Amino acid sequence: MFRYKVDKMGCGGCAKSVNRAVLGIEPNARVEVDLGGKLVTVSGAAGPADRIAQAITAAGYPATPLLAAA
Repeated sequence: MFRYKVDKMGCGGCAKSVNRAVLGIEPNARVEVDLGGKLVTVSGAAGPADRIAQAITAAGYPATPLLAAA
């Protein structure tokens, strides 16, 4: 499981864009977006965490990895 702080997310459209970015590189991942907490949790992804963060950032939402756990 990987968790990211994504401060620029603010709406459902943002959440969909982040979800699409993650699934574009990790098609089998499960993505949970907490808009209020500005958090994205990705489970079932092979990683690495930085690769997923880069995909989210490339979609226009700078992502900072918070926690990586197997």
